[in-house]
Amino acid sequence: MLSYILVKVATVMLFLSALMACDKEGDHYNDGNAGEKVRDYIRKIPGENDSIPEEIAARGEVLVAYSGCYDCHRREKRSKGPAFSDIAERYPVQEVYLDMLARKVITGGTGSFGNAVMKRFLHTDVKEIRIFSRDEKKQDDMRKQYKNDKLKFYIGDVRDLASVKNAMHGVDYIFHAAALKQVPSCEFFPLEAVKTNVMGTDNVLTGAIEMGIKKVICLSTDKAAYPINAMGISKAMMEKVFVAKAKTVDPDRTLICGTRYGNVMASRGSVIPLFIDQIKNGQPMTVTDPNMTRFLMSLEEAVELVVFAFENAEAGDIMVQKAPASTIGDLAQAVKELFNADIEIKIIGTRHGEKLYETLLTKEEHVGAQDMGGFYRVPADKRDLNYDKYFIEGNEELQQVEDYNSHNTERLNIEQIKEKLLKLDYIQEELRNWEGR
Repeated sequence: MLSYILVKVATVMLFLSALMACDKEGDHYNDGNAGEKVRDYIRKIPGENDSIPEEIAARGEVLVAYSGCYDCHRREKRSKGPAFSDIAERYPVQEVYLDMLARKVITGGTGSFGNAVMKRFLHTDVKEIRIFSRDEKKQDDMRKQYKNDKLKFYIGDVRDLASVKNAMHGVDYIFHAAALKQVPSCEFFPLEAVKTNVMGTDNVLTGAIEMGIKKVICLSTDKAAYPINAMGISKAMMEKVFVAKAKTVDPDRTLICGTRYGNVMASRGSVIPLFIDQIKNGQPMTVTDPNMTRFLMSLEEAVELVVFAFENAEAGDIMVQKAPASTIGDLAQAVKELFNADIEIKIIGTRHGEKLYETLLTKEEHVGAQDMGGFYRVPADKRDLNYDKYFIEGNEELQQVEDYNSHNTERLNIEQIKEKLLKLDYIQEELRNWEGR
């Protein structure tokens, strides 16, 4: 969906949320030290480590006290986010930080990813979330569903540079997810895919640089690696655009990077809602090729990839999340068993532009990728057109390394697929409706 979410956040950094929380309780930071009430509260935190200096504890551990941030942060080592001690050392406690506002733009605001990100920020210290979209119907649906004063709605299109820039005034961060992503649609209307996925991305980046945006995260897809269809080709070009654009601007002014993730379960374009609709209607479940494999990732996991990229990526990087996969045949069988449906699974043959498996890392990227636990970092090629500066030799390692794809990643069986599906809110709701029919 061609849309934006603009998020105005009350935190320039993670640590600032601690200051804001303390301010709510009446503790003000007038100097470089924490208030006595805050320090007393910190001392009562279970498992407090006495080796941490009091100032570090007061400046970092207050996040735990008021926000429950141990889900993403640890005391002395990085988890999903930086360690409290690192945050505290980097950002001194000063009153001036309370006057600073960070703002985030997320394209794809009315789409499945945009909704997931919006929900992530809705009940935090976020001050305002702007939904920028050409789809007024979905905007109206969101307005009625959430009834939250933080949400503000704007009509516009990423294909129009002027409307993009109008949404960027005062913005610090952009998450760019606007895309045409239906494989058959892009196959029959490839120029439309170019206009949105390639030119739309260039508009976002051009506007971001002109407006002095601090950081831009561009979302790509596994179909961009070894692309064979128009959707994948357009997203591959999108990646080339943001990597090239990243070289044109000082990262201290505007840092541009990207993520690449696989199939998001139950999102728009996913086969899972199709399977469920076919079960509801008593129709055969249609499978193109039962041996076809796809990565399985929830929307929440996709959001975590973006957050990880936001915190760890450097200019021009592509961040990739490791993910399990399954065959389409096993996925169909898992859905069928969850709904206890007595219907046929019908093989209909491969559709226009479909691949047997999806690739998250090409072998060329895999050779140079940095393993970061649950993620890969693919650094940008820093070379320019002055080729004479570089001495290139053959790489024997390239001959030995495989690409990272849905055929050679962790393969889930039917029971494991069912377990993963049951974690999705969409599946839980559909099952309740199905069982209560």
